[in-house]
Amino acid sequence: MSDLYSELLVKKQTTGKELAIKAGLIALTVFAVFAGIFLYPVFLIAAVGMGIADYFLLPNLDLEYEYLHVNGTLDIDKIAAKTKRKKVKSIDVRKMELLAPIRSHRLDSYNQNPKLKVLDYSSQDSNHKIYAMIIPDEKEICKILLEFDERMLSDIKKIVPRKVFTD
Repeated sequence: MSDLYSELLVKKQTTGKELAIKAGLIALTVFAVFAGIFLYPVFLIAAVGMGIADYFLLPNLDLEYEYLHVNGTLDIDKIAAKTKRKKVKSIDVRKMELLAPIRSHRLDSYNQNPKLKVLDYSSQDSNHKIYAMIIPDEKEICKILLEFDERMLSDIKKIVPRKVFTD
């Protein structure tokens, strides 16, 4: 019997807020450097601190998510600035309650729950078809936002055909 294997890389869309944060951090760093050179050398210490903050914060604003589905296990990795990889979630799709498009009427009963924990691992692009996976987590039920291609969706549907909806 062959294994069901599929992988997908989803780039998170950069929002205006993230662009403003990037521009603000870089502008503050440049300002601190020039102020340290031309006004007071104490600002150079602030410039070094801002440079360190830029080094750690800016890569987290350029994200990609990699989905890896193998025989009913969906692993989600977060890739920051195409260099740092971190596993964020591993899901047994057999335990999910429902997988449907984000605007599907099948999610109505779940969307009314104010305590529903939402985890977004999608590109956040309104032109893409985003799916919501409802799955019990440790102590609560989670709604995980994902984007799938046709192959990965069909592989998951082969594992749990009565829980996957495409309408």
